[in-house]
Amino acid sequence: MTHRIERIKRDVSRLTRDEDGSTIVEMAVVLPLFLLIFLGLIDFGRLAFHYIAAEKTAQVAARMAAVMPPACDGIPTTNFRGGYTDVSGPRFGTNCSFATGVCFVPTLEDSTCDGDDPASVAAQTTRNEIWNMLQFAVPNDPTANFDAGNIEYTYEFDPQMNFLGGPYVPNVTVTIEALPFRFVSPLGALAALAVGGDTPETDALTDATTDFKIFSDFSATLPGEDLANGTNG
Repeated sequence: MTHRIERIKRDVSRLTRDEDGSTIVEMAVVLPLFLLIFLGLIDFGRLAFHYIAAEKTAQVAARMAAVMPPACDGIPTTNFRGGYTDVSGPRFGTNCSFATGVCFVPTLEDSTCDGDDPASVAAQTTRNEIWNMLQFAVPNDPTANFDAGNIEYTYEFDPQMNFLGGPYVPNVTVTIEALPFRFVSPLGALAALAVGGDTPETDALTDATTDFKIFSDFSATLPGEDLANGTNG
């Protein structure tokens, strides 16, 4: 009996000193944290790339809109007389900032449109060319609800840049609205695994990285050039 007890003690002692399999245990503890950091770097790197790409694309789209026919119908080509008059006219060539009403100012309603609004042939051509560039330049999930209707065009009158009887020169703004982004990594689940269970923080991370997320609007503004009234557009 004593011999058997001694034998059991030796086996238990040898078992407590045995380190076989300890690496697997350590990996099981460290792996969720490693994956959380690794996949988080990938997803947030994608997020930064999407942001920069959309910002630069909006700038290119504004440049295209500034030198092409207006994407909105009803944008004038010439600065007509407004409501201001005096004995001298005012004369053609008078800066529109000389006084209120020297030049006719289009309403904001007439100066803003999006890609889904009805458009003339020339306006639709401009929209199509900008959309064809933009949809391939902006990273976007093909299953998301994002189309030409998410692109807004604004032609804002600036009296400092215009004179009576001269070509209409607006500030042209192109805005990319509601651009979607989707995280592809289960960051919330990995965080819960790393800390050993669900917490308010891991639940918040799950909510923040689930389904499509929407960026704030991206816009760029440039002064219009000739709005395609010149010989080369």
